[in-house]
Amino acid sequence: MLRKSQALMAATFFCLLMCFLTASGHAQGQPQRGGRGQVALPDGSGKDEVQTQCTKCHALGMIANAGGNTKQEWADLFGTMVKLPNDQRDAIADYLAKNFPPQPRPQPVVVPGPMSVSFKEWNVPTLGSRPHDPEPGPGGTIWWTGMFANVLGRLDPKTNEFKEYPAKTPASGPHGLAFDKDGYLWFTANSKGYIGKLDPKTGDVKEYKLPDDVRDPHTPLIAPSGTVFFTAQGANYIGRINPKTGEIKVQKTPTERANPYGMVFTSKGIPFVCDFGTNKIIQFDPETLAIKEYELPNAESRPRRIAISPDDIIWYSDYSRGYLGRLDPKTGKVTDWPSPSGPRSQPYGITYLNGAIWYVESAIKPNVLVRFDIKTEKFQSWIIPGGGGVVRNIKSTNDGKIVMAESGVNKIALVEVGSTNKSQ
Repeated sequence: MLRKSQALMAATFFCLLMCFLTASGHAQGQPQRGGRGQVALPDGSGKDEVQTQCTKCHALGMIANAGGNTKQEWADLFGTMVKLPNDQRDAIADYLAKNFPPQPRPQPVVVPGPMSVSFKEWNVPTLGSRPHDPEPGPGGTIWWTGMFANVLGRLDPKTNEFKEYPAKTPASGPHGLAFDKDGYLWFTANSKGYIGKLDPKTGDVKEYKLPDDVRDPHTPLIAPSGTVFFTAQGANYIGRINPKTGEIKVQKTPTERANPYGMVFTSKGIPFVCDFGTNKIIQFDPETLAIKEYELPNAESRPRRIAISPDDIIWYSDYSRGYLGRLDPKTGKVTDWPSPSGPRSQPYGITYLNGAIWYVESAIKPNVLVRFDIKTEKFQSWIIPGGGGVVRNIKSTNDGKIVMAESGVNKIALVEVGSTNKSQ
């Protein structure tokens, strides 16, 4: 049974998502925009239920283009967000399926190969959490950010025990995660403009407020020295925090609307960041924050997440073009490969593990996990059983596994990688 605050949060998220989904321009009957951002939904049975659920929390003017689903898919989708009486659930699902039916999507291309994987998936406790980033934790635990539930979550896969830690400030929008060497969990408060530090032993959260113009903190990364580096996507900044003194230093990126996004360290502690708003990868000096830009050769490239191999080669998921990219910072040479499911597959979460780059094709339904063998330059891929619902980030563990957050379906997952099957 949900706590009262959790239930309210889930209902709020459901309202918001319904507002986003019911305004898709793909509907058979186009929603009509009125004044001041209002939206008139197509007439039909179930319209009142949809409007009632949405307008409890938000105006219908909060819209985005989110495509469509079958009746069962709609029901499954909002079933991960809030519990509704069966009659209301059916009415809403019928209405959405009629007016916002499935649209053509890229088809999954599953590439066979020599490796085996197994997936373990768990529904997170709070409906509507929208788990965003995963993080491997001490003792094999899996942590995640419940962005819309305002919590950080912990799972022990050995016991299936969950625990959630609420952020101190309401509606913080926890986003990225990173553990420091002392066991504190740092997170970016995407909606409230601060960097938080959670003490897992006590649940206490310390907040480091960012300058007012440094909004939308996105990805944190902790240096061995304990210095916390971060990106601020919407504000176009990178920055760092000295945890001992609380000093915050920021630097704006040279390119406007670059949207600095994911971040990795080289073996020498140099941060590299992918600029999702443009076709650039940047590196910056950890002391001065001076920025150097690497421009990717294709102007349409949009690197959304970034990984690094032990030889300090940068790998990135080219979200807009459907490619896996490779940048050698020493020479500036860029090489890329088309993702198996094609140019509209939207590669997203990415990591390095055991001689391969792993990433997720996020536009495919269900999402597809892809492995790229660096030595042979061959792909292999697998359907994600729970659907993925847009896997925004994945990370590898010290014992050779992968953790992921399945945002749209309210799940987290652990991927165990088997040994090479030489018979294939």
